[in-house]
Amino acid sequence: MKISTPFTTELIKSLKAGDIVELTGEVYTARDAAHALMIDALNNGQPPPFNYAGQAIFYAGPCPSPPGKPIGSVGPTTAGRMDAYSPKLIAAGLRVMIGKGERTSAVVNAIKQHSGIYFVAVGGVAALMAKCVLKSETIAYDELGTESIKRLTVENLPLVVAIDYLGNSI
Repeated sequence: MKISTPFTTELIKSLKAGDIVELTGEVYTARDAAHALMIDALNNGQPPPFNYAGQAIFYAGPCPSPPGKPIGSVGPTTAGRMDAYSPKLIAAGLRVMIGKGERTSAVVNAIKQHSGIYFVAVGGVAALMAKCVLKSETIAYDELGTESIKRLTVENLPLVVAIDYLGNSI
């Protein structure tokens, strides 16, 4: 099934655990260090680095761009590394996450409470996934290098719904 960003509640609720999708649109990369900074911003009453509404965070730290390419290899990071941060970000408006691996019960409960969704991307194919990226732009935390937050424009990024808004999991 082909889907596009931004995500609406209706789109999220139409997807079920196990659905295979191809995502086109914008996604934001963020890993551990960026998540810690986003939580610090929330705790200090500062605005997030981007508006979470309708957007997806892709747990990835893309490699630098080779000449003539928008991005280097980009593959999913283990989502569990973000689980300490995710419930608070979900409560702050984040609804869509992309990574690999299982999530804690706290994250699953936050997904259910706020009608979110968790997609998994296939690990080990980062060079192939990079071919889905049309554009990459650093938008926050440039000092983190590959772990900075980037806005990616993707086309037909292959994903699987791992946890749907009801908490059903593959």
